[in-house]
Amino acid sequence: MALTKTQIESVESIIRDSLLNKLETYHPEPAVMPFHTRLLGKDRLALYAFIHSLNTNFGTTIFEPVTVALASKQFKIARHNVKSGNQMSADAQREIQNIMDGLTATNQRPDKSKEIEIIRNICQTGEMRIVKPTKVDIWLEDENGEIYLIDIKTAKPNKGGFKEFKRTLLEWTATVLSENPTAKINTLIASHIILMHQIHTVDGQWQACLI
Repeated sequence: MALTKTQIESVESIIRDSLLNKLETYHPEPAVMPFHTRLLGKDRLALYAFIHSLNTNFGTTIFEPVTVALASKQFKIARHNVKSGNQMSADAQREIQNIMDGLTATNQRPDKSKEIEIIRNICQTGEMRIVKPTKVDIWLEDENGEIYLIDIKTAKPNKGGFKEFKRTLLEWTATVLSENPTAKINTLIASHIILMHQIHTVDGQWQACLI
């Protein structure tokens, strides 16, 4: 699907403003790294620190806003860095822990559809507790009300990381369903590499395929 002129200008503006802001506000933190300094030299170490700072900053200043800019043409709602909710039932918390324990012990295989329905059935039973789950990187909602909650990762996670990501997706599900038990919900982990690879040109025309 071809990008509109407005989307192209929006993406260009997001990237340009992010880089300019980083250049204007970057202040290197003093670090005592004698081994790295002797091995790489001060200039290379300073360049590495700047690039590392850019990488950690790109998620919220480029990847998420660009995704929203692209999604705005296809989805009724497209937001980034938002809360999934602030409450979860005690039964849902307990069930999420049971799911995590079963996966960790390999007593069960991942089954997202089944897990969502399990949480849906008890999303409003038991004491409702105030929680602060990790913010949703990308929140999309189509014309039919179907919700997509996306966690964008900029680096390949290790095994421990995946466990925490899985818990985060389950908590998002529980908090959304606590407010709307009938919601059609999808949770995903996406790589920024996938996002950037989906933006390309065909015969000089910008093209994009989101998610």
